[in-house]
Amino acid sequence: MRCSMQLRRYPVQIQHHSSNSISMLPAEPKIFHGRESELADILKHFEQSTLRIAILGAGGMGKTSLAQAVLHHEEIVIKDQGNQVFVACDTAASKVELAGLIGAHLGLKAGQDLTRAVLHRLSEGSTTLLILDNLETAWEPVESRKEIEELLSLLTDIASLVLMGITMRGAERPSKVQWTQPFLPPLEPLAQEAARKVFIDIAEDRHPMAEIDQVLSLTDNMPLSINLLAHAVDVEGCTAILSHWQREQTSVISEGYDCRSNLEISISLSLQSPRITSTPHSQELLSLLSILPDELSDVELKQTKFAIQDILGCKRALLYTALAYLDDCKRLKALVPIREYMAKFRPPTDEMIGPLFKHFQELLQAYAADRGKQSSALYVDRLTSNYTNIPNIIQNALYLGHPNLANSISCTSHFLLFNVNAGRQTIPLVDKVITLLPHSEDHWTKVSFTASLFGARHSHAICQPKTLINQTFEWLKTLDDPNLEVMFTFSV
Repeated sequence: MRCSMQLRRYPVQIQHHSSNSISMLPAEPKIFHGRESELADILKHFEQSTLRIAILGAGGMGKTSLAQAVLHHEEIVIKDQGNQVFVACDTAASKVELAGLIGAHLGLKAGQDLTRAVLHRLSEGSTTLLILDNLETAWEPVESRKEIEELLSLLTDIASLVLMGITMRGAERPSKVQWTQPFLPPLEPLAQEAARKVFIDIAEDRHPMAEIDQVLSLTDNMPLSINLLAHAVDVEGCTAILSHWQREQTSVISEGYDCRSNLEISISLSLQSPRITSTPHSQELLSLLSILPDELSDVELKQTKFAIQDILGCKRALLYTALAYLDDCKRLKALVPIREYMAKFRPPTDEMIGPLFKHFQELLQAYAADRGKQSSALYVDRLTSNYTNIPNIIQNALYLGHPNLANSISCTSHFLLFNVNAGRQTIPLVDKVITLLPHSEDHWTKVSFTASLFGARHSHAICQPKTLINQTFEWLKTLDDPNLEVMFTFSV
């Protein structure tokens, strides 16, 4: 394992808790980059007499690896020389089942409810370090949450339990526990340099850095995604994997059988959280985020008239489960792997896209009407913050037969105008609209678009401009609109 922090090397360790049991610790993570700050913070807290930590974050963010690195670190091992217990809690759905899992690791005889026996064993034994991994399975259901929190509270009262750590999907800590402060914030994606180190440790440095960064852009630097894609690259190379991703998205790295080796399983487990299933519209909001690279602000969530009664409640559900997060500008965002998964398996419905289309349409119309005025600055800011979102929403209706086709063409005209005024490059939507113009029956919208297009010809090259001019004059003959004819003639 290569890591900027010196971590002691251990084989798989076996801790004997009684003559009748063997508790096997997971191995220390062999590749560990980008979590040095969090590890240092935890070790600093360990100077206290007891340590109660909650390692939170999205699925695949490296929570378990960080917990394992803590458990194996030489400062903790040497200081306490006690029992180390690492309990995978994935299968526990209640307090009784959780106590049974802990009891099995402590060498207790199976019984109907081992809660008292677990507390007694830990109280009378030597110094113990306990990690409860993936505790969300038991804690998240409302019907079991209270008793799980009561068990955690009783565990933290045990003086000999010098370290009690939990890992959980999401961003919310269980209550009834005095967690060590300052709290460890939910884990975020790795920094770019750390992500590169993880990738190179797995796939070597024989690949061009530009291709490595292109592959990493598909992962949003989520550790699980990096790990799986790097292993795939090690076998097939960057070019082949990038090609596969265009066709298969997250399926490229979803051939394993559990959440640690299959990205789609990991995301699916997060979607099964009671927080999400109890607010079903939160999945619809997440599906909408899948086509919005620029995220959404609270203003847009409130002003867009979604057919959802508690849109901000859905936002909270996504934040609590770490399926989405707030970026530096406090806009709601989903990581690339999650967006790709939702776009593939649970794409947004027209019922979700429609209100946002109308919101952007009104915003573009207001900008076009007020351009050059002092009030247009507000629209510029909002259009800029949604610069990638807007064409993604518009293109959803850019096909023959869609009831919003004419409006989409009009929106493209206004967005083209915004691009020209902002000095930006042209947009791919324009070429798609040009191919649709001969098939649309809304001649006024078609002429208006071509006028905008020729007005922006210095920014966008027009293929066969004479043909398009002749077609436009034919459309004008059906309109009896002198003002529109003057506008088009002036633009060419």
